[in-house]
Amino acid sequence: MTVTDIATRTYNHGWRLDPIIRSILDTDFYKLLMLQMIRELHPNVHVTFSLINRSKHVRLAEVIDESDLRAQLDHARTVQLSKKELIWLAGNSFYGRTKMFSPDFLAWLAEFRLPDYDLRKVDGQYELHFDGPWTHTTMWEIPALAIVNELRSRQAMKGHGRFALDVLYARAKAKLWTKVERLKPLQGLLLSDFGTRRRHGFLWQRWCVEAVKEGLGPSFTGTSNVLLAMDNDLEAIGTNAHELPMVAAALADSDDELRKAPYRVLEQWSKSYGGNLLIALPDAFGTKAFLRDAPDWVADWTGFRPDSSPPIAGGEEIVRWWKEKGRDPTKKILIFSDAMDVDTIEQTHRHFLGQVRTSFGWGTNLTNDFTGCTPDGAADLDPISLVCKVTSVNGRPAVKLSDNTEKATGDPDEIARYLRVFGNAGRITNAVRV
Repeated sequence: MTVTDIATRTYNHGWRLDPIIRSILDTDFYKLLMLQMIRELHPNVHVTFSLINRSKHVRLAEVIDESDLRAQLDHARTVQLSKKELIWLAGNSFYGRTKMFSPDFLAWLAEFRLPDYDLRKVDGQYELHFDGPWTHTTMWEIPALAIVNELRSRQAMKGHGRFALDVLYARAKAKLWTKVERLKPLQGLLLSDFGTRRRHGFLWQRWCVEAVKEGLGPSFTGTSNVLLAMDNDLEAIGTNAHELPMVAAALADSDDELRKAPYRVLEQWSKSYGGNLLIALPDAFGTKAFLRDAPDWVADWTGFRPDSSPPIAGGEEIVRWWKEKGRDPTKKILIFSDAMDVDTIEQTHRHFLGQVRTSFGWGTNLTNDFTGCTPDGAADLDPISLVCKVTSVNGRPAVKLSDNTEKATGDPDEIARYLRVFGNAGRITNAVRV
């Protein structure tokens, strides 16, 4: 295995276009799973995705050059699936299942290219929108986030000399390895990389994945990044995301349909996938509301991914619900993925040991933790909270309530309507750092 000299590559970023996105597979696995279902069931739904910078103190349009951003976005639109990638998708097994993707879908994906975009500057921020068929705009979410985050990283490192960059990456590597050493003794730990969307850069994510693979051995179960999974002989990890219930809710024609929307989309998912892919994401409109109204069959699913409430409190709530439904939590799994880092992974793993199976998606704090590593002490490499969310569906506004009010997105009037339907129980306000 050849280890890339990241500092040298970083030092050379400035003199030519170094593409950030070089493969359609440089995305999260759940995007492909959802895309196959979307194409089959909702080929004519029109969806807009929009970039949202929740870290408003970072004025991205004053940090990232617009011509650099357009060049990277334009290049991403030229990328297509390679023959090698197509063969791997068709022949590999995922979650123990062969032929996860149908020949018809793969033939369509082989011709796929990302659609156009709308970019403008507004008050020091970029407004970046992707409008069109859901089958196409959904695939912009991950590359758009990766592009903006890596361009910010590159800008922060401009002007640093070769040795300063060596020091920067040496410190970041040592910081990560210290985390790995803390996690290694945890008995029964299952952990995967979820860090594509807010990574420091592709090369750094690749280094992190390879390092954790070596450091944690079988405790490291894989990566959400499809390209890195293919290149490193790892499991591609992922199930579904908030966009499914958000789109289903926006398509609802009445409050009653709105209330049922999260479960209707789960029924659609279960017809497409099963087994370990039956993981429910309960917090799009509040976990308490989801559990309160959930049909009994949801309790038979393999597990849940609590994503915006404090991990121990959120997990305990779901464990109690399983018990109330007469299900054995020890046969279920909870997947924790919200801003997890070594402290919260340790605490959550130890708390639930013996109660329920757990797995951890390690995201931003794996692939973009340079805090305290810069030679000059600057904070411009600290990660920010950047998302790309569904904002409209067939011309209707889309909403995410979340268990954390700071993560809510959508038109204020529509948010008020959703709160009338789902209620406000259990929602808290926590500052969002990543």
